[in-house]
Amino acid sequence: MVRKMKKMKKINMKQTKHNIKMAETKRKSGRKADEMRPISAKVGIIPNANGSAMFQSGKTIAIAAVYGPKEHHPRSQRNPSRGTLRCTYNMLSFSVTDRIRPGSNRRSTEISKIIGWALEPVLMLDKYPGKVIDVCINMIQADAGTRCAGINAAAMALAHAGIPMKNMVSSIAAGKLDKTIVLDLDKYEDSEFEGGEGSTDIPITFTNDGKLTHIQVDGHITVEQLKEAMKMTREASKKIYEVQKQALKDSVGGGEK
Repeated sequence: MVRKMKKMKKINMKQTKHNIKMAETKRKSGRKADEMRPISAKVGIIPNANGSAMFQSGKTIAIAAVYGPKEHHPRSQRNPSRGTLRCTYNMLSFSVTDRIRPGSNRRSTEISKIIGWALEPVLMLDKYPGKVIDVCINMIQADAGTRCAGINAAAMALAHAGIPMKNMVSSIAAGKLDKTIVLDLDKYEDSEFEGGEGSTDIPITFTNDGKLTHIQVDGHITVEQLKEAMKMTREASKKIYEVQKQALKDSVGGGEK
């Protein structure tokens, strides 16, 4: 019994040392676990669109343009009681180091739908029965977090186009590197990190009053880790919202001088 207790004590001490080591482990970028990449935003960058915006997070840059509301063709796809939001996400061939094949693929189709799902809860589409609103999101530079950047840019572009919205939405990803929850994964952390349990990507979208409109989990995570990721991203989304709000104010001359 004494031998077993000593063995358990050794295991606990080893686990404690492991936890301390994990807590002291620094990210390759040098960021703290809850630190975002630098972010910036600008509204009204495409003159021919009804609304447009740019959102940048680190090296990831998304541009969104809104066209509509307009007549929905073909007529058979019209919704007589509300408008239709149609999102198109596209990574330009020069957006990554290794040139990608241009045009639609399975991943871009999936992300287009996800962006639409994240935005729809805040849009007042019932004001546009039978109409369609097209949102085109182009990634001109990609270093992970592209869908979140796309959602942020699209939300600002819709507001800039004058589409009635109940709230603004802000999107950010958390992730798990081995057993550590971190905020805003970059490309290395998202696709190249291989230590321990590997990486897990968790993109999440919130309204500016903290309600959830979208969440995905790609990988393995415990309930407690997910709660930590939710808390971390909810706080970060508030900072993103302030940047979005300021960009919209600046576009109408309401920014600080």
